[in-house]
Amino acid sequence: MIYVFHLLDKPNQAALRQQVRPEHKDYLAHMADRMAFAGPLVDEQGQMIGSLLAIDFESRAAAAEWLSHEPFTKAGVYGEIRIDAFTNLWAQKVGFPPEA
Repeated sequence: MIYVFHLLDKPNQAALRQQVRPEHKDYLAHMADRMAFAGPLVDEQGQMIGSLLAIDFESRAAAAEWLSHEPFTKAGVYGEIRIDAFTNLWAQKVGFPPEA
């Protein structure tokens, strides 16, 4: 089952987000073969305000456990966390960069 993580930053987390970002990217890379999509949420000015991830897990409990060890979570970047099961019923055609 795909679980979608809607993760909103606490206010004024830009510096901490940049500091922890290498760890965050490394942690996500270990899930690459199970990831549907991942990327930052941005405001109207293009500033990062959170993260949106969609990853295959065997259960919501497994998804929550994984997130509890995620570097941004451990560093306290996120102020709001939501995890929902997701069923994709539409083939993706726009919004994703081509594979390198």
